[in-house]
Amino acid sequence: MHKLLLDRDPVDGDDLANQPTLSRLENCRRPYDLHRMGAALAEAVIAAHRRRLRHNGCKLITLDLDPTDDSCHGNQQLSLFNGHYGNWCYLPLLAFVSFDGEQDRHLLAALLRPGTASAKVGAKAVMKRLIPALQQTFPKAVIRVRLDGRFCCPDVLDFLDGAKVQYLVGMAIKWELARFEVGYPICKVGVHSWG
Repeated sequence: MHKLLLDRDPVDGDDLANQPTLSRLENCRRPYDLHRMGAALAEAVIAAHRRRLRHNGCKLITLDLDPTDDSCHGNQQLSLFNGHYGNWCYLPLLAFVSFDGEQDRHLLAALLRPGTASAKVGAKAVMKRLIPALQQTFPKAVIRVRLDGRFCCPDVLDFLDGAKVQYLVGMAIKWELARFEVGYPICKVGVHSWG
């Protein structure tokens, strides 16, 4: 099948790369190379939308960070068992961006993490890179960051307070405490914003 994709005869066509060759390719990358590849992705996506939105401008940019499970079948490095997802996996952190309430979300960053990584691992580093790039490219736009409850920790919230962005972070409900009537709603909705 792979040979067909490369316009090679499945039986008589030239061989594709073998496993040792692929392993050398995977392992020759240095952390600096990976960082530059991630920066190139973000720069390309931001530049494409700057060109697309140059006439109408942009009022609101929404940045979503989501961990997702990537199931593994074998003994890959960093493939670890995740009890929440119930399988051996990687747990990459993905950052998506959308503009002015559009339904389309565009991948802006991806960070490969071990299967047991907590949601917040790498989140601050990704936001430190993306938020200033978006603010510089779209200086008049409001930037809103959306995170689920797994990101809710003082470190991430302190960073968001200092980043001059709107943010919405889910808060986990402690059902053990929710059964007590204290006169307060279980959920409080709010947006922290600078004007």
